[in-house]
Amino acid sequence: MDNQLFIYNSLTRKKEEFKALNPPHVGMYVCGPTVYGEAHLGHARPAITFDILFRYLQHLGYKVRYVRNITDVGHLENDQDEGEDKILKKARLESLEPMEVVQYYTNSYHRSMRQLNVLDPSIEPHASGHIIEQQAFIDKIFENGYAYEKNGSVYFDVEKYNKKYKYGILSGRVLEDLQANTRTLDGQDEKKNPFDFALWKKASPQHLMHWPSKWSEGFPGWHLECSTMGTKYLGDEFDIHGGGMDLLFPHHECEIAQSTAANGKSAVRYWMHNNMITLNGQKMGKSLGNAVSLDNFFSGDHKLLAQPYSAMTIRFFILQAHYRGTLDFSNEALISAEKGLERLFRGMDTLEKIRATQDGYKAEQLKQKLYKALNDDLNTPVLISHLFDGLKQINQLKEGKISIDDKNLEELKKLYHDFVINILGLTKEKKEEGSGLTSELIDTILRLRLEAKQNKDFETSDRIRDALSALGIEIKDKKDGSDWEIR
Repeated sequence: MDNQLFIYNSLTRKKEEFKALNPPHVGMYVCGPTVYGEAHLGHARPAITFDILFRYLQHLGYKVRYVRNITDVGHLENDQDEGEDKILKKARLESLEPMEVVQYYTNSYHRSMRQLNVLDPSIEPHASGHIIEQQAFIDKIFENGYAYEKNGSVYFDVEKYNKKYKYGILSGRVLEDLQANTRTLDGQDEKKNPFDFALWKKASPQHLMHWPSKWSEGFPGWHLECSTMGTKYLGDEFDIHGGGMDLLFPHHECEIAQSTAANGKSAVRYWMHNNMITLNGQKMGKSLGNAVSLDNFFSGDHKLLAQPYSAMTIRFFILQAHYRGTLDFSNEALISAEKGLERLFRGMDTLEKIRATQDGYKAEQLKQKLYKALNDDLNTPVLISHLFDGLKQINQLKEGKISIDDKNLEELKKLYHDFVINILGLTKEKKEEGSGLTSELIDTILRLRLEAKQNKDFETSDRIRDALSALGIEIKDKKDGSDWEIR
């Protein structure tokens, strides 16, 4: 590969050169949603982050098998081994069958992902569709001596595992500290240790989702699904596993332990985690009661929102921060993203109107900067800054201040199409009729202003300029007309 990608590996805590296990094929697994509520901004960030990785790996010439799961069973409240399944709780509150809840919110999630222009994964397995495989995975853990049964439930023996392997290698947890700081909770006294986690749970009489097994009529533990489905579709060892930072412990730590206990080795070579979206410094999420659904963003129907925001504005807003950094929500930041996105596409429209003249501007320098940014752990904010710097050159080309030949003009157009459309996944959205000022309308108004100036009707010209300025449209007069941008 001419462009070598470096990614931050959460396991080693450093940037590493990405080398596929079986090039040009890449296996990538990303934890998808637990489908018990509307998709919100927190769901959008991992989806968009790993969509960028998926797109960029394909751009570099890799053939990617991208698996993103749907969690529809086994995820209990507060990520514990006791309590109520999140989907069952929603089903009980709304008097629905659990799979009605699953289907409704899976459909909603898919609709939101399509609006955000997130590509479909290669495979999207459901946990409920892989019960037999999960039971077989538990059998392998039993055979190797790292599982035990109690009262029809099966638990992973963390202490025994830690004697041969190290538990906590991903999160940095030390088992001795967990032993000292973990208290036994009510209902968990059947475990050998409170930090052991469930592989299979015996279902209570009121638990609606359950399956037969050699241990009991029950259901799999939450952590088990990803270990099972990841290795089923990508092999005992695969390249990349991604997800949100909140999944690093215990979910991904338990995945490593399960896979190692079953197969004698960890399944994943590169662990990648996106950081959280926050509101006033606090994580946004359903469990905290401060989540804003994506539908709310699109409609503007929420007390925290000053206006509706388009799906592409949301996507651009997320890409303006590095995926490993926190991203704080604010209306000001979203409005700024909206204006920036409009400016980017207006510059691309200008690029299409430029005609080659003679040798001058070289596109190669911009090309190197764009690849360098993404090869540096998917640094989308730096990439975007280079794209905006390129707009200055585009404006100079438009004004005739610099020249460009055919070859470099075509290369420049290709760069913007590849990086903005194909890799960043941004698309130009059509405004609904009556939804606001469009580029065409502003251009028409400015032509009327130019006619007024040519007729020496400076009062009308100034009145148009002031009216546009009040709407946040900045006018830049030139000899043969005006340029404009949204402030």
